[in-house]
Amino acid sequence: MGAGYPILRLSTGVRRIIYTTNAIGSMHMQLRKIVKNRGHFPSDEAASKLLYLILRNIEKDWKMPPITWRQAVNQFAILFGERFTAAIS
Repeated sequence: MGAGYPILRLSTGVRRIIYTTNAIGSMHMQLRKIVKNRGHFPSDEAASKLLYLILRNIEKDWKMPPITWRQAVNQFAILFGERFTAAIS
């Protein structure tokens, strides 16, 4: 699979795993909501600490992988072979 491999050749489940816009958008929305309500920060360090705490709390809500994760892992193992299995172990 080279740089020009058409993503449409992958199964729908794998494309959903690769296409993470919804998950990233949700995380950004949660960050913006809390930062907006917080208002002014006394320093950049204070803002960084708040973002860290928000991300830590968001991560606690990630309970299980997407439904199609197992299907995607199997297809990646077939496509990439040893490169993929070595990377995930």
